[in-house]
Amino acid sequence: MEIRFEKEYLRQLYEEGKTTDKKYRFQPHIVKRYQLRIKALEQANRIEEIVVINSFNYEVLKGDKAGISSIRVNDQYRIEFTVKRVALESVVTICNILELSNHYK
Repeated sequence: MEIRFEKEYLRQLYEEGKTTDKKYRFQPHIVKRYQLRIKALEQANRIEEIVVINSFNYEVLKGDKAGISSIRVNDQYRIEFTVKRVALESVVTICNILELSNHYK
């Protein structure tokens, strides 16, 4: 899938393992799991390949976050994203990473 980041700190966490914005500081083990999850999204050809991985706990959110999907980083954090399919000569799935959020806030 093609990955796009909604916010700069999300791109920095993935590419550099840290962010310049002090508001978004995470423990090293959270950053490592985040990077692994983004790599898995990147390597998948379709979202259906992610759905079947039980440890990701893929879900489509409801309520005020309707239309947003999520996968778990760990029990506390999840990656929120939207998925868009573009049908040209071949199907391209674009995954737009919205947030690395604390699941219980």
